Amino acid sequence: MANIDKKFIVNLQGKEFVTYEGLLDVAHQMKLKSIETELIQIPNSENGNTCIAKAVAKTEDGKEFHGYGDADPSNVNKLIARHLIRMAETRAKARALRDLTNIGMTALEELAEGDVAIENPSNQKNQENGNLELTCTECGIEVKQGVAAYSKRNFGRELCMDCQKQFKQAN
Repeated sequence: MANIDKKFIVNLQGKEFVTYEGLLDVAHQMKLKSIETELIQIPNSENGNTCIAKAVAKTEDGKEFHGYGDADPSNVNKLIARHLIRMAETRAKARALRDLTNIGMTALEELAEGDVAIENPSNQKNQENGNLELTCTECGIEVKQGVAAYSKRNFGRELCMDCQKQFKQAN
């Protein structure tokens, strides 16, 4: 039986969520062979800019696990709104991988903006221990409170200034 590393579990407002990276890690332990995706609905003005994708995860022993994901401007943050196809595809793959791995908790990537306040798990631990040090979720360096607040508001997580620049360039 495959095990999920605790580093892939995020606790938000008292509820645990698994990251896509964690699902993929466990799926590889369970002999994931491939993941195929299909665009079911292209976002446009007639469908409220809703994108729907389907994913099929296949294991080496021939088992198939299907999942669907959607994304529209109302359920993604403003930085992701330009990338609805990718988000719908990621959500579809996460659902298929949750079935393959038998992980019942919701994937972090499935959440709509505003479902929960997304926090950096290491920052959550620091605050529980009375330590006000904030760290970048990508590279782990210390982040000043103002930078962290700006980043959380605009990127949905605490990023240092360098990682914010990289994120902007990539998107």
